[in-house]
Amino acid sequence: MPIRWAPVLACLVVGALGDATVAEDFDPLQYVDVLIGSTNAGNVFPGASLPYGMAKAVADTNSSSNQGGFTLDGNPVQGFSVSNLGPSPYFSGSPSLGNFPFFVYPSCPGDDINLCDFPKKTRVNHGSFKPENVKAQPGYFSITLDMGVQAEMTTTQHTALYRFTFPNGPGSNGTYPFVMQDLSDLSDSRQDNGTVSVDAQTGRISGGAKFLPSFGSGSYTAYFCTDLSGPSIQDSGIYVNSRATTEAKDLTISRSINGYPLPGGGFVRFQDATTPILARTGVSLISTEQACANAEAEVPDFNFDSVTKAAKDAWKAKLSPITVSAGGGVAKDLITNFYSGIYRTMVNPQNYTGENPLWKSDEPYFDSFYCLWDSFRSQIPFLVILDPVAVAQMIRSLIDTYRYEGWLPDCKMSLCRGYTQGGSNADNVLVDAYLKGISDGIDWNVGYQAIVKDAEVEPYDWATHGRGGLDSWKSLGYIPVQDLDYKGFGTMTRSISRSLEYAYNDFCISLMSKAMNNTADQEKYLDSSENWKNVFYPDQTSFLPTGVDTGFKGFFQAKYLNQTWASQDPLTCSNLDTTGIACSLQNTGRETFEDSTWEYGLSPRSSPFSNITMLADQARARRGRTSTFLGTSTRLQEVSREMTIPARWAQCVPHHAPFFESVNLTHPTTGKTATIRNVNFDPSYEAIYIQSATMNGQPYTKNWLDHSFFLEGKELVLTLGKTESTTWGTAVKDLPPSTGKYVGFNGTASGQRLRSKSALKYRSDTWKMDAFAR
Repeated sequence: MPIRWAPVLACLVVGALGDATVAEDFDPLQYVDVLIGSTNAGNVFPGASLPYGMAKAVADTNSSSNQGGFTLDGNPVQGFSVSNLGPSPYFSGSPSLGNFPFFVYPSCPGDDINLCDFPKKTRVNHGSFKPENVKAQPGYFSITLDMGVQAEMTTTQHTALYRFTFPNGPGSNGTYPFVMQDLSDLSDSRQDNGTVSVDAQTGRISGGAKFLPSFGSGSYTAYFCTDLSGPSIQDSGIYVNSRATTEAKDLTISRSINGYPLPGGGFVRFQDATTPILARTGVSLISTEQACANAEAEVPDFNFDSVTKAAKDAWKAKLSPITVSAGGGVAKDLITNFYSGIYRTMVNPQNYTGENPLWKSDEPYFDSFYCLWDSFRSQIPFLVILDPVAVAQMIRSLIDTYRYEGWLPDCKMSLCRGYTQGGSNADNVLVDAYLKGISDGIDWNVGYQAIVKDAEVEPYDWATHGRGGLDSWKSLGYIPVQDLDYKGFGTMTRSISRSLEYAYNDFCISLMSKAMNNTADQEKYLDSSENWKNVFYPDQTSFLPTGVDTGFKGFFQAKYLNQTWASQDPLTCSNLDTTGIACSLQNTGRETFEDSTWEYGLSPRSSPFSNITMLADQARARRGRTSTFLGTSTRLQEVSREMTIPARWAQCVPHHAPFFESVNLTHPTTGKTATIRNVNFDPSYEAIYIQSATMNGQPYTKNWLDHSFFLEGKELVLTLGKTESTTWGTAVKDLPPSTGKYVGFNGTASGQRLRSKSALKYRSDTWKMDAFAR
């Protein structure tokens, strides 16, 4: 029986909704918890931001997992920064950005400024807080420190606005509230010649410094401009290390001789603490003057409440196209997980249009693609549906980057090139958008030129863009272990995952070639997309760490230049790998990136469905053996209940229907509303199996959706039952289009290779997924 695929976007948009009935005034923000992921090394950015905003304000803790600035893991606050990267919740690299943080005291002891703590290492002694004193919503973040200072923050596109409220009466045996601002960032990467100036009359603090990115090469220079509003100014000045002075108003500071950036910045003291102090900080990558202009234009009147409302309204507009009717008995935390997940898809990348000092252009410029080798798989295909206008701007930015840098980026942050994971995965992003009709302002001829260059030309530095090992790829049809590559340089590992990603990149290029009526290229790249077969070893077995044979056979495997097989355990880089050796970019000898060949073998991006079907057939032959990876139906249901943010693959395998009664998604450009509705919806999740389906009232047996479902606003109705159907969605004609044949465990072929334009029209990452069925 061929593998069956669930309606993927049904899972995507219904997969974690909860107990709510839609009303006209429905506000999705009530279900967004931006603090999800701020514990247990989630690495998310939980602060205030606009959708794709450049300014990102939050309290920074000194946690070892503060990649997004703030954590709820018991570590104290070291500052309140004005920009953050908002990294992927799955990425645990060094923190980035977190530039120009404030710290605030009710007063310095005895009003002696030299008795205030300036360096981050000592001022954290004043940054303790209780978790219940943290409040966060889209566009707003608030924290009250144990010393009594409440710091609230909100943002516009390039400006952060803070409101600092002090405890009643003088604090710390002093009188004058004290606001300081650092020339530092989260990872203390500041380079030479940071500058700060303080205006003695107005209290304006401005300056800039050069910093390093967290996951890339090069450096960037950022600028800031802070204006303060509140009580009358007492005095102001600059500080270096642990000492301050009111006599100097300008500072140029370098790194110390041991390489650690010397603490330094500016400060302003105020005459009383009876009214809040507002701090408005504009940021820029162009100049201090532009940072000041950004702040003055975006926040002219220091009205904290109106800026907060505007930020919340912006988020509400982005999230409102999706509404849900869940039915009684569904837990509310599921809708919170879902809307919180949608919210996070729009934190990054960041719209830096007008803030690109690298080249002059009228095109949009987006940064913080961190990184495309992750976001092409789910985030950006989802935004193609929910926010195609923003995706068009992102595509234009990627193509413009190619125009001026010569290559599409695979990862980019803070104006710097990030490192590649394996393939040239901006190719996938461009093709996905092209096939789904996104065209606003995009020069697709240049876009096609860019992806073909990735496939044909090896860059000298393929560690940060393009592909390495192209000579071997073209002559052998795979990337060998210990490849001979003298034309370019990068990390010489990940030969399996690089081979699989190159194959998928070429498959995407073949789709765009076909759609552009370039038959020669379509055939060429379709053929090379089947190079995955060259690293598939049908006789590879797999054993558990206990020595027990899993009973499965046939996995991807590394191969040498002489075409003999290497040997990587299929469990290497899985959660059962007990070696403790990293499976990332380090030269550790691992030939897959972050996943085992078990996972790669179950991804349709890594291999056609024939291989997945083979493993699925083997699983069926071993149904009931809970020692295998696939487990039992009961276990899959348990996993789907256990996973927190949100349950991903387990709820989307074919025998799992969407969790909720119905969901509507209104397409933002066509205005058409797509609906997924469940008949016999069961909030106890016993009736979870799809028995039949209709599309716009007509019988529908395909177990996948195409993009027209959302563009045209169709209605999918799923009838559910308590037993798994043996007929619905099981025929070969019901399977997603494939470039190869569906091959069962017994070696028999079913299905045909599909090359027609109609068969390939909507094939894209929207409905392909890293899940599998038994």
